[in-house]
Amino acid sequence: MKDLKYLLAYSIPLSAYFALLWQGWWSWATVILAFGIFPVLDALYPASEKNYTASEETRRLSNKFFDYLLYICAPICLLIVFLYFQTISQNTLVWHETIGLTFSIGIVLGSLGINVAHELGHRSNKWEQFLAKVGLLPVFYQHFFIEHNRGHHKHVSTDHDPATAKENESIYVFYLRSVIGQYLNAWKLEKERLTKKGLKNLSWDNEMIRFSVSQIGYLSIISWYFGTSILPYAIAIGVIGFLLLETINYIEHYGLRRKLLDNGRYERVMPRHSWNSDHEMGRIVLFELTRHSDHHFLASRKYQILRHMDDSPQLPTGYPASMLMALIPPLWFKVMNPRLQEFQS
Repeated sequence: MKDLKYLLAYSIPLSAYFALLWQGWWSWATVILAFGIFPVLDALYPASEKNYTASEETRRLSNKFFDYLLYICAPICLLIVFLYFQTISQNTLVWHETIGLTFSIGIVLGSLGINVAHELGHRSNKWEQFLAKVGLLPVFYQHFFIEHNRGHHKHVSTDHDPATAKENESIYVFYLRSVIGQYLNAWKLEKERLTKKGLKNLSWDNEMIRFSVSQIGYLSIISWYFGTSILPYAIAIGVIGFLLLETINYIEHYGLRRKLLDNGRYERVMPRHSWNSDHEMGRIVLFELTRHSDHHFLASRKYQILRHMDDSPQLPTGYPASMLMALIPPLWFKVMNPRLQEFQS
């Protein structure tokens, strides 16, 4: 029964469905849930450092329930996006309804779409990797599949990783650096892969080209079905979705750095190179993404068995509240810089 707690993750798309159905001030339901109710629940319920025993880990790994929870996320996201476009095109909405619905759907794409795509993108199964790419499609971030796995995990907490925030770097400066840097890095990584295989860079073998075609195709299909007037809304929910990801990137590694060794290489990625959060609500609705230190220590480790690591730095709040705090740079620096300096001392 305890495993059923992850069904709470679907409260996010469910709230978006009600927002689309009832509109009015309900249009903001997902925003209020994600960044109003969840932070409060994180504060009310104590963080848990408990880890599973070896036998419990074995049981959880053999239970396909945890995988099925992820497999349905991409279809749910596509359905929610379709209903959003339908609502926008068939109804006369006032400005606060349009904005509320747009942010609500963007949050669904960031939390249920990109987050689950991140988990499935680390799997070796082609079907799971396909679902990861589908989840990244509506946010125009399919290059994340390449850059995150082959770039970020290799260079995390170094100056070579655009997705690692520097100390005293504003999140708004980070957005620009990370979004552009990751996209360019993905092209570079694909070129290196194809060169090693003796294949041409400008060919269908280049996954970045295939991603570009699929994303253009996605926009073409929705503009054909709903009309070109829907394109700004499609772009808006995509941008909100990937900025949600980048906000998470910002808080996950803020200010943390790996040491450069005498041989010119960086030390191995350890739990101390990622900010961790054991706050229960954030863990549940984000499929344990908040136990990020263990994820970077062993990227292939599935979400249902991620562990608390004693030597990892801890965020003062859960992810939802930390993300809100990051949007106010003076507040973020005031809270996190002393914590960063204390951890590094």
